Amino acid sequence: MPKTAINLYSVRELDASTIEVIERVADAGYDGVQFAGEDSPLHADPDELAETLEACGLEVAPPHVGVETLEDDLETVREAYAPLEVDGVVVPWLDPEQFESAATVDETAARLDGLAAELADEGWTLSYHNHDHEYADLGDERAFERFLEATDVGIELDVGWALAAGDDPAQRLRELEGRVRTVHLKDMNVGGAEPTFAELGEGDLDVQACVEAAADAGAEWLVYEHDDPDDPAASLEHGAAFLMDRL
Repeated sequence: MPKTAINLYSVRELDASTIEVIERVADAGYDGVQFAGEDSPLHADPDELAETLEACGLEVAPPHVGVETLEDDLETVREAYAPLEVDGVVVPWLDPEQFESAATVDETAARLDGLAAELADEGWTLSYHNHDHEYADLGDERAFERFLEATDVGIELDVGWALAAGDDPAQRLRELEGRVRTVHLKDMNVGGAEPTFAELGEGDLDVQACVEAAADAGAEWLVYEHDDPDDPAASLEHGAAFLMDRL
């Protein structure tokens, strides 16, 4: 059964240090954290973070690190995460322009494959986190399907964004069996003119189907994420309780 974590981007508006956020994550009942943005060892003392994680009994899911940082300053990333014993990393975003044509998709895939090879030499895996722009219509195919065929990198499927793009996230997870280490559980309302974020269980996502599909696909982590919660502290608690009821 997958372990649970929260992506710390979800609580970036909390008036708390990264150490204090980690302690809140542990108190809520998650198994681990996924570092992202300012809440990471790239912006805090890695040794202090490692000590806090150990004291709290938390593990670390493969963190989010920007592709330019990985390409331009990999040694700094490696040194920052070494005390946390991380063995993988996730590229959280690439611009829509990189999925706007068959040629750009192929270039993007080659770029990530090259980075994955470099990381593999260091014993790390590489995954990519989708939004909805990767599903651009290329005429006879969608960009995401072409991307999946063109690259061997792992996929951190964000089921909320997949739903917003018109995908069946549970089915997609099963198709990605063996290729998904982490899954982003994000609920969304998709019936309006534009998709909007929702707390787990309050949007249009079939969360239970995604949880079961993630387990069937061999995912190691179910990572809760809410891009814009009204109350980050309450959202953190809600996400943990909701997931624990379904695992």
